[in-house]
Amino acid sequence: MNLSTPNPELEVNASAFTRFLRLIRFSHTIFALPFALASLVVAANGLPSARILLLVLVAMVSARTAAMLFNRLADWTIDQRNPRTQSRHLLAGKGVMRIALIVSCAVFILAAALINQLAFVLAPVALAIIFFYSITKRFTNATHFFLGLALGVAPVAAWIAQTGRVAWPPFILAFGVLCWVAGFDIIYAAQDADFDRREGLRSLVVGLGVARSLLLTQFLHLAMFTALIVFGIVAQLGAIYFVALVSIAAALIYEHRSARTGDIAGINRAFFQSNAFVSAIFLLAVCADRLL
Repeated sequence: MNLSTPNPELEVNASAFTRFLRLIRFSHTIFALPFALASLVVAANGLPSARILLLVLVAMVSARTAAMLFNRLADWTIDQRNPRTQSRHLLAGKGVMRIALIVSCAVFILAAALINQLAFVLAPVALAIIFFYSITKRFTNATHFFLGLALGVAPVAAWIAQTGRVAWPPFILAFGVLCWVAGFDIIYAAQDADFDRREGLRSLVVGLGVARSLLLTQFLHLAMFTALIVFGIVAQLGAIYFVALVSIAAALIYEHRSARTGDIAGINRAFFQSNAFVSAIFLLAVCADRLL
């Protein structure tokens, strides 16, 4: 998913570590991580052990870092031709990114090995899924759904970390995350529609047009909201959780109203604010239900 880049001069003058965090959009970890942590809390039926919690955090951060680095390397030349992302190459060189990618993958696999056997066996599969998204824009309009799949792996992985097995609740939540992410990625892709069309890159916005794509996002977010309801029922969550879903619905409506304005700056603000709110409220609602 492409996101707007700060002023190039600010990037160059920042510290190397700060530039690296901007390169991998570390602040956007808030989108997927809460769903993984919520799945972990439900699987544990309360607080997980400090060891499992720490290992899940390490695995999540390292996997996301690896995915973002792979994406930056795969799109190196494309990003430099896109006016919105053309300063990304100033944040770090290819050599640094390759080393960081190898280290991130190693940390992720090590964390998975320390969690349990099933997590270790499935670790390469998880990496393959999150890496695959970065090349899908070259051959399919469904690229947004592959990004959703990459983030949807998180709650399933967290459940496996806690229980050592698979079950239906995290898959229901994963489906919700897939629809949610695909929806907001389509909204974001609207600002790159002209560039993608010129470059021969694929997306639903290119294939269907902006208006029909934005209509599709409404159905995707309705499916996401339905999945959250079903997850709450299957996981036997209580009234606090279901009341909190009203706030999530309001945040989604706000995002779609902002998208209809066509104002890129407004869409950017709505993207971060509404989606960060959705994930944070979801985690708080699950924790309140299971821990209070």
